[in-house]
Amino acid sequence: NCPDEITNVHLLPVFPYTSDDGFSVSDYTRIAPEIGTWEEVESLGEHTGIMLDAVINHTSKSHVWFQKCCAGEAPYTDYYIECDPREDYSKVTRPRALPLLTPFDTVQGKKWFWTTFSGDQIDLNFGCPYLLCEIMEVLLLYASRGARFIRLDAIGFAWKKPGTTCMHLEETHALIKLMRLMLQQIYPGAYIITETNVPHLENISYFGAGDEAHLVYQFPLPPPVLYTMLSGDTGRLSAWAKSLGDTPLPEGTAFFNFLASHDGIGVRPVDGILDEEEKQLLFCKVTEHGGRISYKENPDKTQSPYELNINYLDAVTSPRETDLSVRAGRFLASQAIMLSMQGVPGIYYHSLLGSQNWQEGVEESQIPRRINREKLEVTALHAELQREDSLRSRVFRGYLALLRARAGQSAFSPEAGQEILSYGSSVFGLLRENKSTGQRVLVLINVTEHTVRLPKKAGGKDILNQMESVERDVLKPWEILWLELL
Repeated sequence: NCPDEITNVHLLPVFPYTSDDGFSVSDYTRIAPEIGTWEEVESLGEHTGIMLDAVINHTSKSHVWFQKCCAGEAPYTDYYIECDPREDYSKVTRPRALPLLTPFDTVQGKKWFWTTFSGDQIDLNFGCPYLLCEIMEVLLLYASRGARFIRLDAIGFAWKKPGTTCMHLEETHALIKLMRLMLQQIYPGAYIITETNVPHLENISYFGAGDEAHLVYQFPLPPPVLYTMLSGDTGRLSAWAKSLGDTPLPEGTAFFNFLASHDGIGVRPVDGILDEEEKQLLFCKVTEHGGRISYKENPDKTQSPYELNINYLDAVTSPRETDLSVRAGRFLASQAIMLSMQGVPGIYYHSLLGSQNWQEGVEESQIPRRINREKLEVTALHAELQREDSLRSRVFRGYLALLRARAGQSAFSPEAGQEILSYGSSVFGLLRENKSTGQRVLVLINVTEHTVRLPKKAGGKDILNQMESVERDVLKPWEILWLELL
C-alpha cells in the first residue's frame, strides 16, 4: 500500500519489453502480464495520481511495427529511420558510447536503421504522419486509463535531421506542443513532463512559452546537492539556485525536482555550474563509494563522463560508515534541500526506502545503471522497515516525517516564491513565501558533520518538530530547520 504521504506515483515502464529494464517497449498498449493489468493501474489511480512513461523515441526491435517494417509492409516501412552508413553523422549528439546505426536483415536485403540508445531500440520517424497518429493514440490511451502525468522519455532526441545535432530541434518542440494541445482538448487534467538530461538553458526550453511541458525535470539539481554534501560547502549550490530567478518560468509550469532516479546522475547538466576540479571530486567519491562512471562519445570520437551510476544514499554517505544515524541524517539533509526548493518534488523509491548499491545486479548484467534498479522482495523489505535500528527504517521514517511536515504548507507550493539566503558556507538557507496566503517559511539546513553557529538568530514555528515557538542560533550536524515566520 502507498503511504498517505505519497500523493502521486510514477510507474516506470510497465509494458512488455525486451531490454533496458523496460525502456525498450515491444507493445505500448498492454501491461506486461508479469506486472499486472490495466485494471490494477486504474485501481491505483483511484487513490493516487499516476505518471506513466511514454517511451516514444524508439521501440524494441521486437515491436510488431518494426517486424512489419523489415517485412516491407507499408506504411510501417516509414515508421523508422533508414540510414546510409556512408553519410557523415559526426554532429549527432551521442548519449552513449554505442553505434548510432545498426544493420538489420529485411526482405529487401540488409538495411541500416537509426539506434540512438542501443541495437534493440530502433528510433521512430515522426516525419511519418501514420506513425505520428499511432503515437497520439498511445498518449490518449494512457490518459484514458487514468494517467495524470505523461512522461516523455528522452524526448529531446525525437526528431532527426542530417547535418545537425538532432537535439532540441524546432520540430521536436512542435511535437510537444501538438501533444499538449491534443491532451488539453480531450483530457484537460493530464500533464506533460519532459525528460531531457541536458544543461539548464536547453532543459527549460521545453517549457516553451507555457505551451509545451507543464513540468520539466530539474536535471542540474542532483550533482550540486551531492557536491554540497561531500564538500560541506553550499557556495556552488546557492549560487546556482539563486540564478534560477534570472529566468522566470511561464505561468502554470514548474520544475520537477529530484535527486535520484532509475538512471544515473547526469554530468552534462552541471556544465558551467561545477568546474572540472569539482566534478573530479564527484568522480573520485562515486568510485570510492562503489559506483561507476558511464561515458558518452563526442563528435571527435573521444569519450567524456555522461552520468554517475550509484545509489544516491551511497553517493552522499560512504557505505563504509558504520554509524547508521550519521548515514541517515546526512542523507535526509540532502533530501530536505530538494523538498524545500521551488518546484514539485519527485522521490525515487530506493531513496524513500533507504536502499544501497546493488552490486550484484551490475556484476550479473554488466549494465552500470542496474546499481540503482534493484527489484525488492516485499517480505524482506517489510522486515527491514520494521526493525527500527536498520538503515532502511531510519531513512523511511525520517523521510515520511519530512513529507508530513511539508504537506499543507502553502509556502512550499510550486507557485510560492524562493529567495536564497546567506547563512555561511555550512548552511543552505532559503526563504519560501506564498504571497497569496502570506505564509513564509525559513529553511536552514546544516550540510556538515559539525555543530554550526548561525550568523544571526532564527525564530518562528518549528514545522518539522511541531513546536509553536523556537529561537535558534546553532544547528546540530545535518540538522533540518523549517521555521514558519510569525
